[in-house]
Amino acid sequence: MARAKSSVRSAATSSPTAAVPWPRDAEWLQTDGRGGYACGTTADLPQRRYHGLWIVRPEDAARRCMAIAGLDERIVDGAQETSLLHAHWASQPAPFEPRVGVAFALRPCPTWTFRAPGHELERAVLLRAAHDDGGEPMLFVRWRNLGDRPLRLAVRPLLGFCDADQLPAADPSFDGTVHTRGASWGFRPSRLLPTLWLSVDSTAAFRAEPDWYRGFLYSTDRARGYDHTGDRFTPGVLELDVPPHGDAIAAFSFGLPCDAPAGAFAAAFAAAEQQAQALAAAADPLRARLAHGADAFLYRATGGRLGVLAGFPWFGEWGRDVFVALPGLTLARGRGDLCERVLAGALPFLRRGLLPNIYGRTPADSHYGSCDAALWFALAVHRWAAAGGDPQRLRADFVPALRDIAAAYTAGTELGLGVDGDGLLAAGGPDLNATWMDARTARGPVTPRQGLPVEIQALWYSLLATLVEHGEASFAPLRDRCGAAFVRRFWLADGGYLADRVLGGTADRAVRPNMVLAAALPHSPLSAAQRRAVVAMVEAELRTPRGLRTLSPRDAGYRGRYEGDPEQRDLAYHQGTAWPWLGGCYVEAALLATPPKQQPAVRAALRAWLDDFLPELDRAGLDHVSEVFDGDLPQRPGGTFAQAWNTGELLRALALLDAEPGRSRGRAEATA
Repeated sequence: MARAKSSVRSAATSSPTAAVPWPRDAEWLQTDGRGGYACGTTADLPQRRYHGLWIVRPEDAARRCMAIAGLDERIVDGAQETSLLHAHWASQPAPFEPRVGVAFALRPCPTWTFRAPGHELERAVLLRAAHDDGGEPMLFVRWRNLGDRPLRLAVRPLLGFCDADQLPAADPSFDGTVHTRGASWGFRPSRLLPTLWLSVDSTAAFRAEPDWYRGFLYSTDRARGYDHTGDRFTPGVLELDVPPHGDAIAAFSFGLPCDAPAGAFAAAFAAAEQQAQALAAAADPLRARLAHGADAFLYRATGGRLGVLAGFPWFGEWGRDVFVALPGLTLARGRGDLCERVLAGALPFLRRGLLPNIYGRTPADSHYGSCDAALWFALAVHRWAAAGGDPQRLRADFVPALRDIAAAYTAGTELGLGVDGDGLLAAGGPDLNATWMDARTARGPVTPRQGLPVEIQALWYSLLATLVEHGEASFAPLRDRCGAAFVRRFWLADGGYLADRVLGGTADRAVRPNMVLAAALPHSPLSAAQRRAVVAMVEAELRTPRGLRTLSPRDAGYRGRYEGDPEQRDLAYHQGTAWPWLGGCYVEAALLATPPKQQPAVRAALRAWLDDFLPELDRAGLDHVSEVFDGDLPQRPGGTFAQAWNTGELLRALALLDAEPGRSRGRAEATA
């Protein structure tokens, strides 16, 4: 074996925090700051196609690729081998579990301790994020021999080199060539990605032995109704000798090998340990853990633009999600600079008054299918300015952009957008749902919202009022006409709430959470009494411990379970399923609707409601709140295990509760 540079030991490589008994299918997440990530289960069993040690987003690419799916590790003791691989093979009814004891710890980084006869081995995984100073992402794996005997380890990297959304079969064209540079070995089985380098800081050798692992089964994909079997490529075997109470550190990198894996790992691990200590000492664990998870959604896109990823593991950068989530991810954490960077980075994507629903590398390859992404952008600008944003930047860049959006919508633009005679904003069409309730099946939109959707009117009014507030007085008549028409056409006096939409003069009386946005915005035509009535209806019909239902259970179209195949889930997505992100608007509306004398009691009750989300940070996505939950109790999590607007809006709600009562009421137009 070749001897690489000696391993560096320091306080930064101390043992991880004690293991906690999380659910075996709970999912951990690390991100690389470039749109890539690592994720998996606490049981070390891949259950989704997206579970892997490094899923990367190549430079100038909009889609992610599976780079390193996992590791097949074996403890070699003479003629005996003990496998640590946990896998579900398509030919077997149940997963194959390693015949060892396994414990998991989340912090400072995901760590598994394997107890085999005569040996105890610890494996830590740490994905280092890219740095603003040019530091590149890197994946570290540290194996620590906790026993008193030398340990030999044989490790096969399992590579994907495929689209992360696909589960390909074995490909005979994969190149098994292994390139050697000292204690580094390079692999490039397909041209989809650059050369992946494996560098080791211990006694190690690599034996080229290309092969395919065939028939992995991914049970979560199967349960969700998707294709669920696939193969992974291995270029060969890494052989490691780990002395008693010593360790071996491997670094995976693209472009160039890592020349000092142990030192680079120690620095990254020290930073992770510092974060872990801060979390352990936090007086407010909900806020601290949400804030810790918030960084996962911020990333550097093409050209260094700062963007926001909508969720993990499959979402990319979605405009609506970006600007809903942004104030909470940044302003609520005192990072107005990050908010400004994201807002400024969106400006080149503004096209005929629209911002992308799905960002590509450039405006030319972005998808403009959202009527409200630009309206949420405008609201984010308003919130940034109210939080002390640079007035000069506001006047020079953002107010002109808001003016262009309002002018384009007034003149009429794509997606059926146009202003009617009352100043209200029409959107969509019979076969086009351009709002956030956009689920559809082969039969068309599940929740038709063409015409005048209520939250679109609220955001439109807020945009017009924001422009007037910042010196664009020409929009005042349109704002006033819009506000008066909104109350006249949407307020259902006999029910004490807002219609969900108006189409052809007919009000849709379905009780949905979209109305809460009109009651939540500081710029709103609603009176204080109307705000209170909306909040009361939300609390009576829609509020759950895990967010707001998308439809009242009293409605004949209500579906209380989010489950089944893709079509069944789409039928429930906005027909009763609960969404945590709506909690931010609910908290804001409740505060604006509450008279000063009642503020302390209401704030305490709202904080107790938010605190009930804390157990979710240990349930499905660790440090994250799942995308959706069943509308009915008990509320099972569903969708993605980490969602930007859930984290952002819950953080924003916590910040609103911390604000002085007068400040939380904002500049509400009507308070009587």
